[in-house]
Amino acid sequence: MIIKEADDKKPAIRDLQALLSRPDCKPDAKKRIEQEIRNIRAGARGEEEAAYEIKVHWGESKNWMAIHDLRIEHDGLVAQIDHLLINRFLELWVCESKHFSEGIGINEHGEFAAFFGGKPYGVPSPIEQNAKHILILRKLFDSGAVKLPTRLGFTIKPDLKSLVLVSKGARISRPKAKIDGMDAIIKNDRVFKYIDKAIDQSNNPLLMAKIIGQDTLEALARDIARLHKPIAFDWTAKFGLPKEPPAIPAAKPQPQAPKAEPVTPPPEPTSSAEQEQNPKQKLVCHSCGAGVGYNVAKFCWFNKPKFGGNIYCIDCQKTASRA
Repeated sequence: MIIKEADDKKPAIRDLQALLSRPDCKPDAKKRIEQEIRNIRAGARGEEEAAYEIKVHWGESKNWMAIHDLRIEHDGLVAQIDHLLINRFLELWVCESKHFSEGIGINEHGEFAAFFGGKPYGVPSPIEQNAKHILILRKLFDSGAVKLPTRLGFTIKPDLKSLVLVSKGARISRPKAKIDGMDAIIKNDRVFKYIDKAIDQSNNPLLMAKIIGQDTLEALARDIARLHKPIAFDWTAKFGLPKEPPAIPAAKPQPQAPKAEPVTPPPEPTSSAEQEQNPKQKLVCHSCGAGVGYNVAKFCWFNKPKFGGNIYCIDCQKTASRA
């Protein structure tokens, strides 16, 4: 049964890609950020491959519990466990997952090297990494932070075992000399057969006496999963960038020529013909300004030689006619 899936790595990749686009991200920082993105993606691929194999063989089983991507803090120590498998014999298989696309090599001193472009480069020993994880888990159980099952008043101690899972497409170059833990380095598509064979070959007579119920197994696995403490990386600090990117100065607006005010042309004078066509227009006397009727105005228009084309009221017509 899958108790916990792996945490989503996409937000971290988005944050790193955002740093790459910052104007203050210098070439050396960009190179390190790009490498960090590649490492996260490669690690996620390795974990996904191993998680798939685990799901195929134990995903529906109530006799096995799987916890992926478990980060535990205890007494100032941190264990980042890629996969934790727990069975009813109270065996805890601590799996360190690695994705080396071109494989790994181990020399007679137990030193590890990965390959890129056919050239080796040193990497930390996953055997030693897993040994530290197991040590922290053992300290955690001894502290009572997780309630372990009991029988006849005695606490049943878990049996912690180590596995290093390598991508199934990678090659593993092993030394001729015998080195402790070397047999626990396997390709992730062999994880089921390896564990199944280990259980069959176990000669411990107390193994069956330690068996616990399915409900007890699930409760224990959920108690362990609740201790998961995801970490929020401060990527800006890691790559020497300030929290906020520098402000980009706003471009100065270009001066624009003042817009010319629209010129309203003066109204054209109304001709006599227009006034004749528009009898509703207000008609006033040219001399005194009094309003005149249309017939009076028409009389003045027809006598243009006498009134000069102007309109006069009846009273002012007498004066105008004398002029």
